[in-house]
Amino acid sequence: MAAMDGEPEDPSAGPAAEDGAELQVELHRGMESIPAADWDACAAPERADGGRPLQPFLTHAWLAAFEESGSATPETGWAPHHLVARIDGRAVAAMPLYLKGHSQGEYVFDHSWAHAFHHAGGDYYPKLQSAVPFTPATGPRLLVRPDAPVAADSLRGALLQAAVEIAEASELSSLHVTFCTEAEWRLGGRLGLLQRTDQQFHWENRGYGSFEGFLADLASRKRKAVRKERARATENGVTIHWLTGDDIRPEHWDAFWRFYQDTGSRKWGTPYLTRAFFEIAQARLRDDILLVFCAREGRWIAGAMNVIGREVLFGRYWGCTEHHPCLHFETCYYQAIDFAIAEGLARVEAGAQGDHKLARGYAPVTTHSLHHLTHPGLQAAVRRYLKGERQAVAEESAALARMTPFRKGD
Repeated sequence: MAAMDGEPEDPSAGPAAEDGAELQVELHRGMESIPAADWDACAAPERADGGRPLQPFLTHAWLAAFEESGSATPETGWAPHHLVARIDGRAVAAMPLYLKGHSQGEYVFDHSWAHAFHHAGGDYYPKLQSAVPFTPATGPRLLVRPDAPVAADSLRGALLQAAVEIAEASELSSLHVTFCTEAEWRLGGRLGLLQRTDQQFHWENRGYGSFEGFLADLASRKRKAVRKERARATENGVTIHWLTGDDIRPEHWDAFWRFYQDTGSRKWGTPYLTRAFFEIAQARLRDDILLVFCAREGRWIAGAMNVIGREVLFGRYWGCTEHHPCLHFETCYYQAIDFAIAEGLARVEAGAQGDHKLARGYAPVTTHSLHHLTHPGLQAAVRRYLKGERQAVAEESAALARMTPFRKGD
């Protein structure tokens, strides 16, 4: 099996353009070797109008920040192996890809597969992972330039095939494409990859003009419960503050680092992001960030970090140094709804899992991932297992959807 410092095989050429030019797929061991303009032309072409990206995490700036800060590196088990497809030297497609030495920071759990692979006589790690590190947010993983001279699905298929070839030729255990779009999931299924589903809870903006407009959509009992939670969160003299762009100062990151350390040490043992990441965030990413901070008696006591997309507010990290009833719900869920309404955003995605979000107006949605296991027997066994798992996820999501706090008949 390949080691983390090994040299996976470069992928082969892909389909030709209409003029006969051949598609060449390059493997890059870091964002620093990929021009930002080339990557972003594939990852965030919508930024050409001067607006925000749909998915900030996929931009060159964010992925480079993970690497430059020492958060996603070979030493932390996230060795970059990004793919860039070119025709006549012009970047037309890209794929974030990592050689992983563990299964942490992915939020699509495959520990049982690793155990089975080990018992089958192989080493599960390293494996290939197409994802945004530490970020359970759905978005494209097969990034295609809109004006490419090859059909978009042909380019997406070429990237998937290249990643499979790397895994096979390098004797890696597997390839995983997590939190991909449903369209990518369907394409991957047609190409023979294993299809997996899970669920998250998202809040949808139904054209609300205010938080009270949202509450009006809830059943009376649920509406009263939300109002009670919001009141309890600030009853001990806690005040709430929104910070974004130039309002964010280095001292705010000092406070947030304390909050993040508290949550990270409890949930993961070791926080995923380094202190250097937040320094880079202050320098380059603060326009994409909303900090919801809580103060009491002149001190910051809690905070949540959100990332602002063109249409979606992505909730990411939370922490506190004082515990107050309902403060987590207020800071992470209700304030996010307030901000989304104020900014005209279509949705709030509050991260992985958590059916406690249901009572706060966040409804179940299906998430998707693709997988390829190079052990044929295990691939077949997992394929059978996933068929039942997908059905179970669908049934649970349907049951939870009937439990949302909205008024019946809406």
